[in-house]
Amino acid sequence: MSTRYPDPAVEILDPRFERYRARSAAVEQIATGFRWAEGPVWFGDQRTLVWSDIPNERMMRWDEETGAVSVFRKPSNYANGNTRDRQGRLVTCEHGTRRVTRTEHDGTITVLAEGFEGKRLNSPNDVVVRSDGSIWFTDPAFGLMDYEGYRAKAELPTNVYRLDPATGALDVVIDSIVNPNGLAFSPDEKTLYVVDCGKSPRSIRAFAVKDSGRELGEGRVLIDAGPGTPDGFRCDEDGNLWCGWGMGTAELDGVRVFSPTGEPLGHIHLPERCANVCFGGVKRNRLFMAASKSVYALYVHTRGVPYF
Repeated sequence: MSTRYPDPAVEILDPRFERYRARSAAVEQIATGFRWAEGPVWFGDQRTLVWSDIPNERMMRWDEETGAVSVFRKPSNYANGNTRDRQGRLVTCEHGTRRVTRTEHDGTITVLAEGFEGKRLNSPNDVVVRSDGSIWFTDPAFGLMDYEGYRAKAELPTNVYRLDPATGALDVVIDSIVNPNGLAFSPDEKTLYVVDCGKSPRSIRAFAVKDSGRELGEGRVLIDAGPGTPDGFRCDEDGNLWCGWGMGTAELDGVRVFSPTGEPLGHIHLPERCANVCFGGVKRNRLFMAASKSVYALYVHTRGVPYF
């Protein structure tokens, strides 16, 4: 990685991005040696980062204080996306079992969702928790293969679901996207952003959240990815979208940052395609990037939207 400040890997595409660049911070590789790193999630109470290494069927952990990397869970049921709920519990999408689970504070695992209307889910991919405790997740068919799960046929359309925290009821909130991927709420939770992988080029669509907090309005294309490939993403406190990016040419690999209105602001160049990101660190101003075989980190001048 670069030894120069400011790090040339942090590219300014719009002058508005200058305020978010920490000029004396550089991209750091904090861990490597994985097959496909995904779903990073920050545990501020433990100062640790947890992420999925899907094909190796394990979840990994990095300690911020010591830099030590260890196995968090193995087998992981080919876990993919992760987040935390409003009680600080880990919520995980599992390809292998085709379910969404919650890890309780005592380490036991509760199954939150594994089917809909008598049919099995496909391969839950990414997940977010709203402030009302509801759990929203995407269910594409990407994990129905031996490399990242088990080979099987999809039984359901590739929907986006909302799980009610009080009743456990599962409802379809989006049925118009083929293979939805990453998703995130805006800071005010009035908009849900979802990656649409079913069309070329890929896009990030924006859906207005209705006042009930249970339903969505009609979606619109916020970001046309062009030759890039958005995967997972998270929002900062100003509503900017920090998106895992790549799969085109090497120049596109990394993290692409967009304004709330969809304009490209900056790009963090990485030597690998980035799948997903999260904010963490003591002040939530450290961007963690799960990128193919490695995990990277960068201090920035903004903070991520808190989990809880």
